[in-house]
Amino acid sequence: MTVTPGILVLAGTPIGDIADAPPRLAEELATADVIAAEDTRRLRRLTQALGVQPAGRVVSYFEGNESARTPELVEALAGGARVLLVTDAGMPSVSDPGYRLVAAAVEKDVRVTAVPGPSAVLTALALSGLPVDRFCFEGFLPRKAGERLSRLREVAGERRTLVYFEAPHRLEAALAAMAEVFGTGRRAAVCRELTKTYEEVRRGPLAELAQWAAEGVRGEITVVVEGAGEPAAGELDAAELVRRVRVREEAGERRKEAIAAVAVEAGLPKREVFDAVVAAKNADGAAPAR
Repeated sequence: MTVTPGILVLAGTPIGDIADAPPRLAEELATADVIAAEDTRRLRRLTQALGVQPAGRVVSYFEGNESARTPELVEALAGGARVLLVTDAGMPSVSDPGYRLVAAAVEKDVRVTAVPGPSAVLTALALSGLPVDRFCFEGFLPRKAGERLSRLREVAGERRTLVYFEAPHRLEAALAAMAEVFGTGRRAAVCRELTKTYEEVRRGPLAELAQWAAEGVRGEITVVVEGAGEPAAGELDAAELVRRVRVREEAGERRKEAIAAVAVEAGLPKREVFDAVVAAKNADGAAPAR
């Protein structure tokens, strides 16, 4: 007897205000055969707030057990189960558990669908006041300073608006690193506690925002950063060229490669960037390295 595969449903959950829960969410929670939840305690609070009593089996599905639990859920899907995946807030798979399960379900030809819901990425982007026609989501930056600078350096010339998640206790360091790599005057917006009681959107240059964050910030944080402009040839002064080369060197690039990359970014001959670096080294009293 052939068993018809089930269906995997990714359900968006409120990022703050419970009233933002999509109407279909309550129905899916009540009827799913299996509910895979990032945090079963938060799921319990969610179902209570929505007045829902799940009829299906509830299992935990978080970063620590995602790899081990995925085969179990795929087996349930293969057996015809309707599996509902919910994370703590927002859409599953977007910087949350879910990607492995979706990929495994697709590989087994299991249908995957979604209950669209709130998204911190799109909400912050819309509120930022920055260009929204083209953007890219970069998730969380690395915790270590060197790795953080290296990751930022990879997108230093990105023209699209950038969106990041960040922990409140690392916000100051992240904004300071962005100011160092992208430039102190690059516009950004820090979106805090979106849709919650103490929602706040702070806009301004990166250096100004880093100084503000030094006072301490609490809550869920999403950072939106303006993309790089298109500098005309010769637009960047020597000091800025040197700064960009130093940022790349500190992130681990050899000087030769750093100079070449900055020259491409600025639309200048490599020799002009090299001469700026040599002049800065001579001014500092150090012999330039070749």
